[in-house]
Amino acid sequence: MTHYYRPLLRFGDRPKAALTIGAQACWFDQVEVLDRNAAPQIVPATDIPPEALDRLTRPRAPIAGCDLSRPLIMGILNVTPDSFSDGGQFDRLDAAVEHAAQMQADGADLIDIGGESTRPGAAPVPVEDEIARTAPVIAAIRAQNPVPISIDTRKGAVAAPAIENGADLINDVAAFTFDPGLAALTAQSGLPVCLMHAQGDPETMQDNPQYADVVLDVYDFLAERIAVAEAAGIARDKIIVDPGIGFGKTIAHNLALLRGIAVFHALGCPILLGASRKRFIGTIGGGTDATDRVSGSVAVALHAARQGVQFLRVHDTFATKQALDLEWAIGAAEQYDT
Repeated sequence: MTHYYRPLLRFGDRPKAALTIGAQACWFDQVEVLDRNAAPQIVPATDIPPEALDRLTRPRAPIAGCDLSRPLIMGILNVTPDSFSDGGQFDRLDAAVEHAAQMQADGADLIDIGGESTRPGAAPVPVEDEIARTAPVIAAIRAQNPVPISIDTRKGAVAAPAIENGADLINDVAAFTFDPGLAALTAQSGLPVCLMHAQGDPETMQDNPQYADVVLDVYDFLAERIAVAEAAGIARDKIIVDPGIGFGKTIAHNLALLRGIAVFHALGCPILLGASRKRFIGTIGGGTDATDRVSGSVAVALHAARQGVQFLRVHDTFATKQALDLEWAIGAAEQYDT
């Protein structure tokens, strides 16, 4: 019988005996125990197996030089002509470099650069085109700026020049299933990696996604991909996990993953959430296009931050940073006490 452990995280005034995810402001003293064949049970945190509790509470090592005791903002830089929200806006070198600098000024801790749209229905991009879009931008940003850079690619042939030009993190939406050679390249580079769940490829993933239990199915997939990464020589403390909101998921699947997102802390890795401006936000909250989804995106980001998610991948860096700063000032206000 396999159990899954979701810490029931709270934010704000913390009892002395409460536990934390790493050194975060979020805390818990109870855990929901999930099982595929039994009803969920809520138990004291100290009642779960010691190794499971250790996975939840062990401090997370810095990633790409970033301290994980507070939520980090990953600014999205799509250097593509066809991304769902900002395609064509930053596919010129000067525009891309300028936007990266603006996102950093607005509060981005990292910049995630992608040269292949993975929106629903998107066709694959040839390797040469993806390299031509991303490598010069990484080099130009790195020449001016020490901000950590992530390369958003599923292809080792694209990641290699990105690494040579100064990328600090590999963000693979296919979790080494599209190009298994990317695992060895990542291990050789010594860089951290984000492994994301997706059901199907971008062209077909939204046709009819099905799960027995979306939260537990995604958890099992990520656990298996972590094992693959470790077997390739990548240490667990260099692995980030991403449940893949919108990648082969219905609205109900997305909402279930957001409600249960704290369960992924039990993998012992930092969590990344990329829900910014996605279609389900507009379907639920209204608006005619992606740029109308800023407020909903910030609401989702705040929910994730209160659930201990360490990386928030967003388009709207200023709005997200402002909301996080206010939330942390209210909920963890010691630095503002007079």
